[in-house]
Amino acid sequence: MKITKLTTYRIPPRWMLLKIETDEGVVGWGEPVIEGKARTVEAAVHEYSQYLVGQDPARINDLWQMMYRAGFYRGGAILMSAIAGIDQALWDIKGKVLGQPVYQLLGGLVRDKMKTYSWVGGDRPADVIEGIRRLREAGFDTFKMNGTEELGIIDSSRKVDEAVQRVAEIRSAFGDSIEFGLDFHGRVAAPMAKVLLRELEPHRPLFVEEPVLAEQYEYYRALADHTSIPLAAGERMYSRFEFKRVFQEGGLSIVQPDLSHAGGITECVKIAAMAEAYDIALAPHCPLGPVALASCLQVDFVSHNAVLQEQSMGIHYNQGGEVLDYVKNKEDFKLTDGYIQPLPKPGLGVEVDEERVIEASRNAPDWRNPVWRHADGSIAEW
Repeated sequence: MKITKLTTYRIPPRWMLLKIETDEGVVGWGEPVIEGKARTVEAAVHEYSQYLVGQDPARINDLWQMMYRAGFYRGGAILMSAIAGIDQALWDIKGKVLGQPVYQLLGGLVRDKMKTYSWVGGDRPADVIEGIRRLREAGFDTFKMNGTEELGIIDSSRKVDEAVQRVAEIRSAFGDSIEFGLDFHGRVAAPMAKVLLRELEPHRPLFVEEPVLAEQYEYYRALADHTSIPLAAGERMYSRFEFKRVFQEGGLSIVQPDLSHAGGITECVKIAAMAEAYDIALAPHCPLGPVALASCLQVDFVSHNAVLQEQSMGIHYNQGGEVLDYVKNKEDFKLTDGYIQPLPKPGLGVEVDEERVIEASRNAPDWRNPVWRHADGSIAEW
């Protein structure tokens, strides 16, 4: 079998799918994208096609190493996201050829169902309690929300009080009947992270995500020593070599690689295993589409330390397209009491509605991150 063609489709709301074709008619799907940089990743995917067309898709490990090493310059958000989507599609092909889900090819299930959580609130968290009530009716008991709005390197007690009061109201309304993580989203610098973690501690959030930006990872250990709240990070780290330094320094309780950003299934299985060696839980980042979610689940179901799976059904970013809009086998993605079963079909387990994808790609918007500024006019982290 040989790879014959790579085709990309940018689709709403902010996703991109990749189709890899072979000379025997077996097709694989991947989801290579950086939110807001879809066209840049698309160019990288097609640059990699020169390494792939004519090659045997079964040699996933060799093709991964060739893409990673043969270009001399390596790593980073764009190149690793391009490799990630290609890797997903290659695993999809392998599973379909062998008639098995990818998790079976990776050694088989370590659990019968996977716990998921749902986003609530928006970029600037609001109406959180009502959102939780609505999602509780759908069976969810675990949530994640943005922890703050814009925050300066040093900011006011009022801003701290606003963030803490919101969390206090959630605990008052729901007690311990729910769990929730707080995403600082890189909006909080180290000085304010220390203050916020101390103030939030009595309300016992499940975790705090990206307490500081990934480029400030040296603070993870110091912040962890300062708080009993588990710290999570990893969506803006792109290879096991970046995660290696973070694991060695310590401080994280939960690691969150993104299967569409951190080199795909091949790389994230290794990251998960490294995390397990350090007694760190796995909770893959996935505010993306159906192929990304299916890829995450393949890793979750073979990783003993997987504890939570993010999924973007109904997330506030989904304007113009929903996860299951592009899926034929919607029933396989059913969530029951917040859990999802192993996807039963061969490969990644997602049957892509190609006609819908092609139609949606004709008028796909170029999604961009909003640009935020502080009151003094300086750029704020979104």
